[in-house]
Amino acid sequence: QVQLVESGGGLVQAGGSLRLSCATSGRTFSSLSMGWFRQAPGKEREFVAAISQSGGITRHADSVKGRFTMSRDNAKATVYLQMNSLKPEDTALYYCAASIRIGVSSNSYEYSTWGQGTQVTVSS
Repeated sequence: QVQLVESGGGLVQAGGSLRLSCATSGRTFSSLSMGWFRQAPGKEREFVAAISQSGGITRHADSVKGRFTMSRDNAKATVYLQMNSLKPEDTALYYCAASIRIGVSSNSYEYSTWGQGTQVTVSS
């Protein structure tokens, strides 16, 4: 079993930056592809970014392209989401998720393990 713990959320003004981290344990990290999803109040959970096992392939949602960057450090068993130029519409609970699928996926059902989430609030 793999465990995921997110951190790095908080309150930031529009235009600011945050870096989310997701630390993993319990399974060989390099065998997992990883994703970030978010859910705003009253809305469905949506895909943000994903990264392959080696980190060589990434995918970002159109809404965050050019502003957010997902990366991973296999030595530290941690993935990151660098968020720049934040907007009020980025306000949400951000979840880290793990998958044994090879490659990247934007489909939440392909991720078998989820963290508890970290809150990001962007004020205007």
